[in-house]
Amino acid sequence: MKLFNTILIAIITLSIFTFSSCKKSEGEGGKASITGKIWVKRYNATGTVVAGEFAGAYEDVYIIYGDDASYGDKVQANFDGVYEFKYLRPGNYKIYAYSTGPSLTINRIAVQKDVEITEKKQTVECETIEVVK
Repeated sequence: MKLFNTILIAIITLSIFTFSSCKKSEGEGGKASITGKIWVKRYNATGTVVAGEFAGAYEDVYIIYGDDASYGDKVQANFDGVYEFKYLRPGNYKIYAYSTGPSLTINRIAVQKDVEITEKKQTVECETIEVVK
């Protein structure tokens, strides 16, 4: 019986250390956040001259967690082109928004920025994402 109890305690202890030492991957469930801004350039009909520039109000912004194949979440920028992804864990992220491209003939091109969160409660400012509409 003592051998059984000793083995049982060893298994429980090993299980606790195994599960508590697992590194959590990128994604939701943390206390960090990523903020940024979308900036829009509008070209003339031929796509050769910038006709105007402004904050990307209500543009969709996407986030990819780590090496995932598709996006994990989507937010909409506010009236000032500012967006925020909250409750993230430390790790690597890709932030992107869609642009039509300078020639205006391409349907959609993803303009992507890489961001790394290194601390649990960190707020990281992503570079401004410039898109063409």
